[in-house]
Amino acid sequence: MATHVIHVEVVGRDGEKLQKFYAEAFGWGIETNNPGGYGMHREDGGLTAGIGKSPDGGQGRVTFYVHADDPEGTLRRIEKLGGKVIMPLTEVAPQTTIALFADPEGHVVGLM
Repeated sequence: MATHVIHVEVVGRDGEKLQKFYAEAFGWGIETNNPGGYGMHREDGGLTAGIGKSPDGGQGRVTFYVHADDPEGTLRRIEKLGGKVIMPLTEVAPQTTIALFADPEGHVVGLM
């Protein structure tokens, strides 16, 4: 069962400007030491935030990710409720699997 928001992603046309904005607005430490310069903020309570350039160079967006103990079951339930899987379960790092779905009105939400 999905339990809580675990990750928030903010992407846009100017990733560095967004990183600076969120760092200064909330006092977040943002680590960008990776090949793409994608900014990561981590809190002791488990919440993480990713901030960077939109992969497709298009409009910015904010996506929140909900932890799911049974992501496959959660995605089946979402489809039964009128949602649509946009990206199936995908391993993005060791021990990190994500999926994206749209709710009945088209809002994109992630599972992690």
